[in-house]
Amino acid sequence: MRTWFRSSVTGMEHVPEGGALMVSNHSGGLLAMDVPILATAFADEFGVERPLHVLAHDLLFTGAAGPFFTRCGFLPADREHAHEVLTAGSVTMVFPGGDYDVFRPTRAANVVDFDGRTGYVRTALRAGVPIVPVVSIGGQEAQLFLTRGEAIGKVLHLEKLLRSRFFPVSVGFPFGVVGAFPPNLPLPTKITTRVLEPIDPVSELGPDPDPASVDALVRARMQHALDELARARRFPVLG
Repeated sequence: MRTWFRSSVTGMEHVPEGGALMVSNHSGGLLAMDVPILATAFADEFGVERPLHVLAHDLLFTGAAGPFFTRCGFLPADREHAHEVLTAGSVTMVFPGGDYDVFRPTRAANVVDFDGRTGYVRTALRAGVPIVPVVSIGGQEAQLFLTRGEAIGKVLHLEKLLRSRFFPVSVGFPFGVVGAFPPNLPLPTKITTRVLEPIDPVSELGPDPDPASVDALVRARMQHALDELARARRFPVLG
């Protein structure tokens, strides 16, 4: 993974002791590399005795692979699971944009957009833990993402079937133009990840902060950092 994607992670020292909610953009489609890259860096920094939990879509836990992902620290992305591990002092990672973010067109690769989802803020406030923003660049260059395919998803009633509105269309190797399946192999794009300083919503915005205001603050800092990474990136895929 480190060889193929030439991945690098900086800023892991910003992760505080105790519980924290790491909030990241999400890139790469069905074969997103955000989690393995960050999880490897987290283990290198803190050791395997400090687990990193990841909140994930329900589909990940269906079928034979479900127990494997559970053993790896993945949890269904609901507030009760998140509250339980955060209040127990664990670091938990979430991708608020979910499928909306991970299937965004490549032309919008460097835009932080969670589709208006602010549940992660309420989760952090309820547990009383800081939010640690994370940004990553390069993953959306693993293939050419053309469209989220929301119109196709609506026709196919995917929201009822899969709890997703999207039927993404992308171009890559070896299958060329594909819909959601089969996934093309990711190009060896350089993926760079930066962990930012933690945000304490109460100290930043006062007692009982508005979730929408906290979300705007988090996304603004993420966008600023992502813009910096984009300016430093000389070429697509090559980095």
